[in-house]
Amino acid sequence: MNSDWASEDDLMNDVPLTGQRIDLDGGSVAWWPCHIGRNAIVGTNCSIGALAHIGQRVTLGPDCKIQGAAYIADECTLGARVFIGPAAVILNDKFPPSGDRTKWQPVSVGDDAVVGGNATVIPGNDVGERAVLAAGAVLTKPLPAGEVWGGNPAVFLMTRDDYDAKRGTHHDR
Repeated sequence: MNSDWASEDDLMNDVPLTGQRIDLDGGSVAWWPCHIGRNAIVGTNCSIGALAHIGQRVTLGPDCKIQGAAYIADECTLGARVFIGPAAVILNDKFPPSGDRTKWQPVSVGDDAVVGGNATVIPGNDVGERAVLAAGAVLTKPLPAGEVWGGNPAVFLMTRDDYDAKRGTHHDR
């Protein structure tokens, strides 16, 4: 065996069996194992869950919460205080694998938006500020600011103000 290579036993001794906290700059934290791609920008006070995949050149604004097993494709942008639920998927390539970045359609998610657990955002469909995509929904067209959509394909359900009232929270905006 090549002595430049670590043995499987050596590797396993350093691998934690449960998630470990990884402290990032600016008070942000990630939970091992997760992937943060090259040239990704993680804002202050963000949280990235275990098994999450943050692609290359992704930008996370401050105070974003990315739950476990979420997938955010290369070059997508999240504004401030965005919540991405567990196993949510934000894609960038409508006809994969294109292999040509010029054909990608990265998604932008506005400030204070929510993408629910197991929801999917199809490439090129931005999520507006304060918008909510319900759990399990598939977004096939842009989601306007201040609206809540759900279903497959996702359709309008209510306003964000109505959603916040049902949650018992209300924000004056």
